[in-house]
Amino acid sequence: MNRRYWLLSAAVCALATYMPLSWAADPQIVKIGFVGPLTGPVARVGKDLQYGAQLALDEENAKNPVVGGKPVKFVLDVQDDQADPRVAIQVAQKLVDDGVVGVIGHYNSGCSIPASTVYHQANVAMITPGSTNPQLTKQGFKNVFRTMGHDGIGGVVAGHFVVEQMKAKRIAIIDDRTAFGQGLADAFEKGVKEANGNIVDREFTNDKAIDFRAILTTLKSKNVDLIFFGGLDEQGAMLVKQMRSLGMSTQLFGAGALKSNAFLQIAGTALDKLAAAQAFGKRYKARFNQDVELYAPFSYDAALAMLKAIHSADSLDRAKIVDSLAKVTVTGVTGNITFDPYGDLIKPPYTLFQVEQGQWKSVKTVGGSGA
Repeated sequence: MNRRYWLLSAAVCALATYMPLSWAADPQIVKIGFVGPLTGPVARVGKDLQYGAQLALDEENAKNPVVGGKPVKFVLDVQDDQADPRVAIQVAQKLVDDGVVGVIGHYNSGCSIPASTVYHQANVAMITPGSTNPQLTKQGFKNVFRTMGHDGIGGVVAGHFVVEQMKAKRIAIIDDRTAFGQGLADAFEKGVKEANGNIVDREFTNDKAIDFRAILTTLKSKNVDLIFFGGLDEQGAMLVKQMRSLGMSTQLFGAGALKSNAFLQIAGTALDKLAAAQAFGKRYKARFNQDVELYAPFSYDAALAMLKAIHSADSLDRAKIVDSLAKVTVTGVTGNITFDPYGDLIKPPYTLFQVEQGQWKSVKTVGGSGA
């Protein structure tokens, strides 16, 4: 063998050796779906949830994750359900067709409940960081989980609070007839009655209404001192403005992310008192150049649980991930994430927050893993 031929052979062998190593170093793309209302009245809540999940994936990818002995890169497949149940079903099917191994979402219970059927049929794990209607997990789908306590308990807690702590004497309820709003209002009414409170009226609207003056005029004539609103915050803001225009000083109470001094929020843990949540807030702002709205930590923890389940299963098989999620335990920003047989959190905390000078301040926490 002459020297020229030997050098050529060595170069070919080196190239053949290099190419497979280069190919093997490229991580496999693994899609995790995210769905929320990214347009419309509650779009800012949807973006807050999206960014929470994205931060979890960014931090995981920085660790050069490996699944099944192969490097992977987790990518968020983002879809907008527009807070519309019909659109939610469509985008759920799109995520299934996209090959996602799991889904973080939806936000609205009215979207999560119908979409969960699509994920169930495809055996795709779904973790909602915001849907709190008890019916979601009562369906018996083993692939459905949530990182926030449901309204069957939270609404009752709120009912007791307004009677026992706020000393409300004449209570009215308005709900928007959605799965979330009506379910929460029903639980709140149950809590008020358990505490021997006095409900003087219950009114109904819909989630598209913008004029509540007729309802408010009726409630004003009945001298109510507290109104509970089962609905989302955009309408809550309209209620506050119209109450003030009618000269009402009545306290408005409900669940949402409304930055109004008259409005309280029923959520998970007292994030303003947790060091982990404060550290999360700093990382979140550094990454997205905005402050946490409220729900991002719950979405972040949902993504953490999903990632933990994938690593515990050491597989990208959808069925194995579902089985792994049922047994997952992870310490997140909002506390311990462990699911009961229905997919609900074990011993979830419920915190009442009130806005003071534009910031959420926790008033009282009930339950939690330490209870």
